[in-house]
Amino acid sequence: MGDRVILHCDLNCFFASVELLSHPDLRDIPTAVCGDPASRHGIILAKNEPAKRLGIQTAETIWQAKKKCPGLVLLPPHHGLYREYSRRVNAIYEQYTDLVEPFGIDESWLDITGSMHLFGGDPKAIADTLPRRLRQTISVGVSFNKVFAKLGSDYKKPDATTVISRENWQDIVWPLPVGDLLFVGRAAGRVLHQYGVETIGQLAACSPQMLETLLGKLGLQLHEYANGLDGSPVRPAGQQEPVKSVGNGTTFPKNLTRWEEVQRGLAVLSDSVAMRLRQQGLYCGGVSVSLRNAQFRTVSRQMRLPAPTHLMKDIWQSATELTRRLWKAPEPVRMLTVTALYITDSADSFQQLDLLEAPVVSRQQEKQEKLELTMDAIRGKYGRGSISFGLPGEERAGWDD
Repeated sequence: MGDRVILHCDLNCFFASVELLSHPDLRDIPTAVCGDPASRHGIILAKNEPAKRLGIQTAETIWQAKKKCPGLVLLPPHHGLYREYSRRVNAIYEQYTDLVEPFGIDESWLDITGSMHLFGGDPKAIADTLPRRLRQTISVGVSFNKVFAKLGSDYKKPDATTVISRENWQDIVWPLPVGDLLFVGRAAGRVLHQYGVETIGQLAACSPQMLETLLGKLGLQLHEYANGLDGSPVRPAGQQEPVKSVGNGTTFPKNLTRWEEVQRGLAVLSDSVAMRLRQQGLYCGGVSVSLRNAQFRTVSRQMRLPAPTHLMKDIWQSATELTRRLWKAPEPVRMLTVTALYITDSADSFQQLDLLEAPVVSRQQEKQEKLELTMDAIRGKYGRGSISFGLPGEERAGWDD
């Protein structure tokens, strides 16, 4: 059986490109899409090529961008428009193959192994036809696995096609910085840097045992990726990948400096996460909290739970305990994120109960479950804001003291 032929298609400067369809006069003028400074989301979300050439970067603040380019044109985002255009783009991809897997709003993998002969048999030629059909500049990677296809789309931008084949992959991939590899985030990158691993080739040469010691299962996965051993499938349209986490985060209108404010923020986020778990019939076996301060420094920590849950009270209590370890008042808190981990579809998975205490715990959990399901029903009928949890000691719904 021969190699797969996989494309990774990345729409260049997606938000800005979609906006410029309605503003063609701005195509050659430095232009950026940005959030609203009044709501503290005043960062650059996307920029066009002229702005990029002037050093404007995604996620930098508007005032930083304006220092580089005082004449920068700023446009507000239209997320509904981007989702609609993304849907149309994936519909075009599906004319080439039914194996289309979106990766975010502006990227998709296509497995054209079985349909390539219908379009001339040359994967590069197929890739080169896509920009004309999409009315967008697009970078495409062509390879025999998903990881290298994505590296190919990142390799040369904008409006380029890069083929990473069995014959050339070591020459192209191994000299690249290790941070270019899929799933090598900042934390993993820092660990690898401490041990002198700077390139993908150096990562490939590491022993799997060392990487597992440093990074756990992720280390083994990255070793396979660096050696071209990714066998993950491109999932057919509509096929959902198993849920691995459910999270929610928010940037607050003003920095939080008091413990009561942080608790309330955690309560709102935990409530949202728990409700989403219940809606999907899922439970979590762990919780993580991420905290970002006024200097945009982010710290995070996670913990296992004694038993799977989808109850707000359990998630909130764990998130509170984690935040106590992470935060020293009155350091300003700009953003909080609560994430449910170790997702399962059963409340019995990896559950360990003390048999002497099981009946008491069971009654408490049953009472809390009924309460939160009742709140779900009220919200379903009267809206999300019709009822909410209060903190322990407050005269509001939601706590079993």
